[in-house]
Amino acid sequence: MNKEKNFISAVVYVRNDEKIIKKFASKLDQILAEKFLKYEIIFVNDESTDKSLEEIKLFADTVKNATVSVVNMSYYQGLELSMNAGVDLAIGDFVYEFDNVYMDYNLDLIFEIYKKSLEGYDIVNASSKAKRKKSSSLFYKLFNRFANYQYKIDTETFRIVSRRAINRMNAMNKTIPYRKAIQANCGLKITTIYYDIINKITKKVDKQLKKERGKNAFDALILFTDVSYKATIILTMIMFLFSLFGSIYTLVVFFTKQTVEGWASTMLFMSFGFTGVFLIYAIIIKYLSIILNLIFKKANYLIESIDKLN
Repeated sequence: MNKEKNFISAVVYVRNDEKIIKKFASKLDQILAEKFLKYEIIFVNDESTDKSLEEIKLFADTVKNATVSVVNMSYYQGLELSMNAGVDLAIGDFVYEFDNVYMDYNLDLIFEIYKKSLEGYDIVNASSKAKRKKSSSLFYKLFNRFANYQYKIDTETFRIVSRRAINRMNAMNKTIPYRKAIQANCGLKITTIYYDIINKITKKVDKQLKKERGKNAFDALILFTDVSYKATIILTMIMFLFSLFGSIYTLVVFFTKQTVEGWASTMLFMSFGFTGVFLIYAIIIKYLSIILNLIFKKANYLIESIDKLN
């Protein structure tokens, strides 16, 4: 009688998680069944090569009061595109996004961020208080420093997103190459709940996922921040100083007659020429950033099949 009436969707990213996916799914189903009247669970299978799909099917057989679906990606497409596919399929008033199936938090946290969203927040993140990796800390410092967004982004474990926020983000950018960036700049209220880790988990590192995260981080800095543009301007100024020094040195050598004929004019031309080249590069990078914003409005994930398991 006290269950929440809002329809809930839970989108779970799966990539070779056969050892823990069933346990995670069972706990997720437990809290959703306890707190919500109607819900669905959508697993996005990003070309798992182990028995993850079989484990999901075994789990689906135990679920009676909810819909369990699997989105099978046509080939490995990474976290961002795969989660976009799952969220596009979701029909809930609120959508949980689980980027991984490692549960190092109390189960009640899942319902806690939902209750927080009812206070007027369209996006509520759950993030651990654990110390971040140096590479992650550096990335988020650079991003938050040069993006100038309304909200700062950080490492999150999972989040809940309202239907209004999903519609807003789809209107802004259909592909959403980096969901956090779009969420942080969608103009809706966002907050984060930080939690203490209740059990330390050694997370499996998938080589493709690790490579993808590095690529996404680099692309996000170019696409959503001014890091590349400002770095090029700084480099241009440094080269200009070198060019200026070279020019002065060339003139000194020329007037003191300590050089061969033609050397001074050649060096002078080369010094200012390099400065011009770097200035052109800075302008090109700026324009490429604008073009990338336009290109990314085209959806580009591919789904092999969608299976209703129960």
